[in-house]
Amino acid sequence: MTERVVVLGAGYAGAGTIKSLENELNGEADVTWVSDTDYHLVLHESHRCIRDPSVQEKIAIPVHEIKQPSTSFVQDEVVDIDTEEQRVVLTDSDPIEYDYLLVGLGSQTAFFGIDGLEEHALTLKSLDDALEIHDAIQNAAQEASTNDHAQVVIGGAGLSGIQTAGEIAEFREDHNASIDIHLVEGLDQVLPNSDPELQGALRKRLEERDVNIKCGEFIGEVDEETVYIGDEDELNYDVLVWTGGITGRDCVADVDLEKDERNHRVHAEGNFQTDDERVFTIGDSALIDQPGDQPAPPTAQAAWQAAEVAGENLARAVRGQPLKTWTHEDKGTVVSVGEKAVAHDVMNVPIATFGGTTAKLLKKAIAARWINDITGIGRAAKAWPDM
Repeated sequence: MTERVVVLGAGYAGAGTIKSLENELNGEADVTWVSDTDYHLVLHESHRCIRDPSVQEKIAIPVHEIKQPSTSFVQDEVVDIDTEEQRVVLTDSDPIEYDYLLVGLGSQTAFFGIDGLEEHALTLKSLDDALEIHDAIQNAAQEASTNDHAQVVIGGAGLSGIQTAGEIAEFREDHNASIDIHLVEGLDQVLPNSDPELQGALRKRLEERDVNIKCGEFIGEVDEETVYIGDEDELNYDVLVWTGGITGRDCVADVDLEKDERNHRVHAEGNFQTDDERVFTIGDSALIDQPGDQPAPPTAQAAWQAAEVAGENLARAVRGQPLKTWTHEDKGTVVSVGEKAVAHDVMNVPIATFGGTTAKLLKKAIAARWINDITGIGRAAKAWPDM
């Protein structure tokens, strides 16, 4: 009987694994791809839609442009994974049985129990989220005046928070809008736990874009009008965006796999295999063992790298071959701040941190390369101007 391989999720982990798996298997197994969207979103460029919603046409790639015709696709939401019966339970479709399963469902926003935050904040985890932020910013700008600016507060100054602030600043300039932008980070610097030179370069560019940065105090509570920071500070807002952390998907919370009980991310060996030898996991869904004390980072870069090996390992599992161990290789960081960008510790570049045209072109090239890898040069070239 032909083995059944099921891949869950259409993010970097899922889409990349499908491409790798199809190349490795050559029709040796039945492959089913499951996602709640019928497109792959180039998530690390989704912030571009905050300024210009038409960018969605470049970064939302239909699954039929990615997968081979022999791969079945089911658009539905995963409700549960029954590891004993080896089946995936869906909202509207019949359960899908598997012999080997890869969980690449990504993550959802973590609100850390902060009162009022989930109720009042917008997030940036999907295309719909980015378009909702655009609409909220546009509406706030229309209601503002030169004497009464719209107040936009962004919680969390990691990659998503910084890039969101940059796009809103570009929107403000493009539309001559009366908007004040506040970027709030509980830790002491923007892009916490990164190189101080990179932090300084990003802060400089944010301040050049007239983004008000407040670090060192955590958001403690939110109501429908005000963000309460630390013990004394308050910020009134018209639009609140929260980018402050991730946690696992709800559908994984009760699955019988070894996982972090706090954030529901599933533990995996360096070969992506969980404590159930027929279930693999990568991307934000996973805590993948790496040399040292820390698991692989929950980044697009790590998911891209992992997906290639994960697809090969699924094919090896089908054939009964030994699995490969993957080790994440950090190839540096590139962060956009509106039309500008900052690059740090990029391989083969002698300067540790740099901006300017080189960094901007590098940011474009990263997105274009990924789009080319999963679809082709035509779509990558079409997307280039907006990246």
